[in-house]
Amino acid sequence: MAFVLGEYRVQGRRASEIAADVERAVGSGALPPGTALPPLRDLAAELGVNPNTVAAAYRLLRDRGVIETAGRKGSRVRARPVNAPRDRIRIPVPPGARDLADGNPDPALLPPLGPALAVAAAAAERRPTLYGDPIADPGLLALAAAAYREDGAPPGALAVCSGSLDAIGRVLAARLRPGDLVAVEDPGWGSVFDLLPALGLKVLPTALDDQGPLPGALADALAAGARALIVTSRAQNPTGAVVTAARAAELRAVLAGHPDVLLIEDDHGHGMVDQPFHSLAAAPGGDPVVGHRALIRSAAKALAPDLRVSVLLGDQDTVDRVLGRQRLDTGWVSLLLQRTVAELWRAGGAPPEVVAAGYRARREGLLRALAARGIRAHGESGLNVWVPVPDESAVTAALVQRGWVPAPGARYRLQSPPGIRLTVSTLAPAEATALADDLAEILAGRDGGSRLI
Repeated sequence: MAFVLGEYRVQGRRASEIAADVERAVGSGALPPGTALPPLRDLAAELGVNPNTVAAAYRLLRDRGVIETAGRKGSRVRARPVNAPRDRIRIPVPPGARDLADGNPDPALLPPLGPALAVAAAAAERRPTLYGDPIADPGLLALAAAAYREDGAPPGALAVCSGSLDAIGRVLAARLRPGDLVAVEDPGWGSVFDLLPALGLKVLPTALDDQGPLPGALADALAAGARALIVTSRAQNPTGAVVTAARAAELRAVLAGHPDVLLIEDDHGHGMVDQPFHSLAAAPGGDPVVGHRALIRSAAKALAPDLRVSVLLGDQDTVDRVLGRQRLDTGWVSLLLQRTVAELWRAGGAPPEVVAAGYRARREGLLRALAARGIRAHGESGLNVWVPVPDESAVTAALVQRGWVPAPGARYRLQSPPGIRLTVSTLAPAEATALADDLAEILAGRDGGSRLI
């Protein structure tokens, strides 16, 4: 049996079949975002199945982040279905154009992996990792724990995950239930925006400035029922924001009134920034302000994107839950990769002060060039500069015509104003000047378009 929805015919007899058919249609574009799905009983009657079967199919689709339900208003395809992730919003890079959208570190600032891999391989030859062995390298844990202590992070238990997003997803799944609200930075990391609905969670946008989330915005989010907060400590994507000591104190004061909220701090900028780390979980030397927390540091940006290793520091119960579920799916993160990261950290393969200075020079070079032309931009740390613009589609198209390919702001926004993200990790000084000139002319309408500022 089939049910015609616009020009698409929904098919299936079992809940899994109906859900899979709708999900395929959403992924292919046959059912675009915002498409209203038929009432349960109407679809059940057309397909010749029990209404409970369709209800189960809709629950599967909702839990997978494909559709959303609004009570009597029915169900519809999400504006950003999980099987149409934000990172697909990419502008093709024409031949000869400069790609400023990829978000990658500078390969020249990444350490050579050969020596560290050789050390890890030699350890594996002396004693191969087997089923039933410890799932974390003691050397990696010791180095991570020492770095956390040095930065004043509250004590806790450790776990190794496959990068920041993997760790964030595991912590959320361990502590929250479908339907819970999660406060996220806006603008923020598009992959987190996609991950939350995939877990059945609801996104609550929270405004920020160059010093991190705004205390008033966080207070509003918690008053609205947020059960968790995800905050980027440094090198925030896309704005480069850094949580300062003063802002951390303000945010801790807000969180102190909500001790049951889950706090996730993503410090993926560790090793490539020169601003100090300030935790929201606890004041230096003080007791944690929330009961459940996770602080995550990944090796990807500072050492190599392919080193899918992160170390999570959290309260014992949260870490136990993460490790318990990890044993049931991936089992563990490759000890070969863990030992490689440990050796790179131990040997100082990518000196943080050198790496941070390189990225700072490129960011500040572009920021100065933009400011000299009257263009406001953000980039306190990290690999990117965020430029608010009145019409990101028009600005993006005009930049592409001039040989620059930015990342569209839509990948990083929920309710915040439009903008574009420029990856500056390999931007030379002469390029910064030329880019600022071109952007100034575009915004002033001197390229034949209408004036945008």
